[in-house]
Amino acid sequence: MSTRRWIVDDGLWARIGPLLPSWPEKAPGPRPVADRHCLQGILYVLCNGIAWQLLPLELGFGSGQTCRRGLERWQRAGVVDQLHRILPAELKAAGRLDWSRARVDGSHTRAKGGGCDAGPSPVDRRKTGSRHRRAADTT
Repeated sequence: MSTRRWIVDDGLWARIGPLLPSWPEKAPGPRPVADRHCLQGILYVLCNGIAWQLLPLELGFGSGQTCRRGLERWQRAGVVDQLHRILPAELKAAGRLDWSRARVDGSHTRAKGGGCDAGPSPVDRRKTGSRHRRAADTT
């Protein structure tokens, strides 16, 4: 396994490349970078935990802005959701999925029952049952 985890080998590219939408015919300006380089730029940013604008141009992946736009375009096309379904299933079938380093991030998951106080938010004035709404109704 390469120490440069952002490099997409030919086997992985053969799985991902066909899922990517073609470049829009009427897009203004030249095509910024090849999709494979854009993907490697995205992976470089994610693997190194850097901001998009800090992606080094000398790596040949294009600018961070270009890679970010590519990721957004692929998200809108549903490619990222497809990859989240396909790749883990293939890794699991091959016995190469290691969950020992997985983490659950509660900031992206709704609390069951609405959180600590299952009642309405006391600061949301529009919802019936909020403290502000009840105080306004009694006057």
